[in-house]
Amino acid sequence: MKLRPHHLLCTQGYEGMGYNDGFVDNMDVITTYLRNDVAANIDIVFSTDDICSKCPQMLDVNLCKSNDKVKRLDNKVVAYFDIEERNYVYQDIIRKINTKMTSDIMDDICGECNWYSISACKRNVLGFN
Repeated sequence: MKLRPHHLLCTQGYEGMGYNDGFVDNMDVITTYLRNDVAANIDIVFSTDDICSKCPQMLDVNLCKSNDKVKRLDNKVVAYFDIEERNYVYQDIIRKINTKMTSDIMDDICGECNWYSISACKRNVLGFN
């Protein structure tokens, strides 16, 4: 499974909402797998990924309608948590991120995301709203 860096946070905060039914169905499959398989392997990619593949905002490979914003989110995750473009065990990298995550860091990374204020991000990553 391929994930871009900021989707490491999205997969934790996701709670059944999305752009359309196809996106939600895809996210349901991805998050169920990642949350329940302790050995789930992922490839971090600095481009469009398996979540993007069903997103109506995706225009082409490595191109989103809000490409500048998406790249900023990815770059912040990479910088804060030393994420590299390589293979990881999902649960291991999530533990690494969540151990270092603070409310201020999360606000900085996710503050401009449309889903941030209406999702379970802070509750699921930091343990509070």
